[in-house]
Amino acid sequence: MLNRSAARRHHDPEDVITATIRDVAAAAGVSPATVSRAFGRPEKVDESTRRRIVEAAERLGYQPNRAAQSLTTGRTGNIGIMVPDLANPFFTSVLKGAQHQANRLGHPVLLADTEEDPSAELRFSRALAQQVDGLVLCGSLMSDDEVLQISRLRPLVLVNRQVPKLPAITVDNAGGARQAVTHLRALGHRRIGYVAGPPGSYSNAERYQAVSEHAEGAGLECVPVGHFEPSFEGGRGAADQVLLAGVSAVVVYNDVMALGLVNQLVAYGVAVPAEISVVGFDDIPIAAMFTPALTTVRIPREQAGGAAVAHLHALLTGGRPVPPPDLTTELVVRGTTARSR
Repeated sequence: MLNRSAARRHHDPEDVITATIRDVAAAAGVSPATVSRAFGRPEKVDESTRRRIVEAAERLGYQPNRAAQSLTTGRTGNIGIMVPDLANPFFTSVLKGAQHQANRLGHPVLLADTEEDPSAELRFSRALAQQVDGLVLCGSLMSDDEVLQISRLRPLVLVNRQVPKLPAITVDNAGGARQAVTHLRALGHRRIGYVAGPPGSYSNAERYQAVSEHAEGAGLECVPVGHFEPSFEGGRGAADQVLLAGVSAVVVYNDVMALGLVNQLVAYGVAVPAEISVVGFDDIPIAAMFTPALTTVRIPREQAGGAAVAHLHALLTGGRPVPPPDLTTELVVRGTTARSR
């Protein structure tokens, strides 16, 4: 028979003995009760001690018994994250940042994709609230009243959405829009279009308002070009209306739509950017791989996801809320913008 320490050094998985709470306590130099509090009631343990315990647990492969903790503390340790569309690389990047931060803080993550449906988001939020300690809502399409309903069930943090009196991680959409308009004006464009996303989207409304205000302030004409699904096919579907609008450049709600628009314009034989310039929003990875590469407004997506989870953790543990990071936007000029004819 192998003793415990020998078993841990052995490389055969069948011989490895699962680490216990006492093993973690010994490795971290604390009592088993402190280890239990670190995972069940982290607000009762100072940050340096908790970090030492988490590192010891990771080294030993220790997994706390979440079911037992839930019975004794009324908490699961889980957090829920809601996104409108997992197929959109923007939300995949936000999730990556959120998951990384959740792992660091010891929170298992439950995920729901609402498929751009506000009623589904409300149903999923209510269901998730029964299984988690808190929620992160990314780009929520629910009404303010519906979001407030969910906030009464569980603490929550919003990403790229604002509701009065609720914590939110927001990006500088207005600054990005200003950079896009300034860039197009410098290229000689005087009549620009805005290709809108869903009518109920907070970020869409914010981006359109910013583009139109900055265009007016710069002496440009801004033409609204309908509302379309925030997808590649939605962007392709916007091509006819863009051409009918008689604009020399467009700013598009997001990159996925912008890429679809460019794809359809090229299929029509329209030269991009020689005949029409296109600017997206988000700077998803494929934007740089596309031909022509997309000019777009870069948003710090992973940083936003991580900041939301850090803020939620502070709410759940009674800690001091983490100051929101400076999520500035940046115009990345590539191949879909050029001087106006």
